[in-house]
This record gives sequence, structure tokens and C-alpha cells, in this order.
Amino acid sequence: MYQFVKSKPQMRTFEAGRGDPLDDVPCDVPPEPHASPPHPLLGQKQSRSIYSYALIGLGMMILVWVFWPIVSFSLFTSPVLSAVVSPVQNDENSGDQSRLFSSLGALAIGIGAEDESTLETTNANTWFPTKPQKKIVTSVTAYTLSIPKLGIRDAAVIIGGDDLQKSLIHYGGTGLPGEYGTAVVFGHSVLPQFFSGTNYKSIFSTLPSMKIGDDIYVTYDGVRYRYKVFDMIVTKPTDLSPLEQRFDDSYITLVTCVPPGTLWERLNVKARLVKPENS
Repeated sequence: MYQFVKSKPQMRTFEAGRGDPLDDVPCDVPPEPHASPPHPLLGQKQSRSIYSYALIGLGMMILVWVFWPIVSFSLFTSPVLSAVVSPVQNDENSGDQSRLFSSLGALAIGIGAEDESTLETTNANTWFPTKPQKKIVTSVTAYTLSIPKLGIRDAAVIIGGDDLQKSLIHYGGTGLPGEYGTAVVFGHSVLPQFFSGTNYKSIFSTLPSMKIGDDIYVTYDGVRYRYKVFDMIVTKPTDLSPLEQRFDDSYITLVTCVPPGTLWERLNVKARLVKPENS
């Protein structure tokens, strides 16, 4: 009988200069299947999905960045300011005196109770349209205001001015710095992210960060005055109480729109004269 024996494939050693290196591959090894390249449309769809998610995430971040100051002020700051009790109110007989002085001040500048209509925020004359400014005849037409905490230094304040893009505005008809009465100063504000101590369109954007006890400096007619914040309140745009006068001392009230970047309400930062300082 004959017996057939299957022989194993022989491997041949390749030596330099002899033979073909492909001859070392066993003859009975099947060729590897050829891998087809990915379809180009599949890669494009994946790229578009990544870009879409990235744009959505970026959009959400921008929305949070823009609206968070407004939301946080409405939820946290405004309720606190509405509940602040002024230390000045604790002075002896200050309750009756305060009401009396407020009434006298209201009568002196003719405060009414009409509704506010249109409002151009950079025109001080439109902030209280029912009570226009009074022109003051004085040799001093401007002074400077500084708030170290906010990085505001020697900002120009125009008495009876109207353009809040060029300066702060001392509302005509209110008290003058260093004298009995209340100097009312308007300043424009935008989102606090865009605050600049030298840009009058954003100069009061961080005013809500003031605290009771902070200092405000005013240089008027060559004399430097230091005022200390004693109260911060929020009022409606139709509320004319920010213009009220108190004649028992020298006061200053800083007014701007809140929440930051909106016209919804008015923040009033009230300060009382500490002592005059030579400039």
C-alpha cells in the first residue's frame, strides 16, 4: 500500500542579493482582505455634530455670562437693599425730622406723581420727565467725584447737564456738595462685565457692589469732601423720592439703573458728609 504524506510548506531564507523576500511567505497563507476606506459623508456628519454641540455650548455660556448679573441682582441683591435700615434713622428724633425734611424738599423742587413715559437712558432730562431739572445760576458749573472702591477717580460731574455719555450729571435743583441738602448725581450703567472707570456710559455699572460705610469723595469749588454711605435702596422708575431733600446735613445720592443693563428699577446710594478736607 502506498501512503501519502502531506509535506509542510518550506520557508526559504532570504539572503542579501539572492532571491525575492516575498518568497519567505508560506505559499498556503491566504491573502488578507482589502479594507475599504470610510465613506466621506460619514466623516462630514460626525464633524457637523461636533461643531453643532460646540456652538450650542458656546451659546449657553454667552447667555449665562450676559444674564447672570441680572438674575443674581434680582434674586440676591435687590431683596437685601429693600430691607436695609439706615443708621441715620436711628438718630434721636430723626424719624419726624426725616419726614419733615423730605416733605420740605419735595415741595421745594415740585415733585409730582405722574408716570414716566419714554426714557433715553443717556439723557438725564428723561429720567424724571415729570420733574425737569432746574437751571442753577452759580459760578461753579462742574466738580469731580471719586469712589476708590470702584476704581472711579476724579469723574466729571456737570451741574444741570444732560448727556450721560460725556459725564456724570448733578440734577439741577438739588443741593450742592458741602451745603445743607442732598446733591443727586446720575450715572449711566451697562452690564458690569463692561465696566470702565473712565467710560461714562458704563461708569456706574458696579455701583451695586457698594456697601454701607464705603467712602465717596467730592471736590467742589476747591474743597474736598468725604461722604460715607449709610443707605442703599431700590426704587421704581416712576418713584421721585431719589430727588427728595434733607436739610439737617449735607448728603449725596448716586442714582443708576438696575438690574445692570436694564431700565427696570433705580438704585439709590445715599451718603452723608463726614468732614471737609482741603484739596
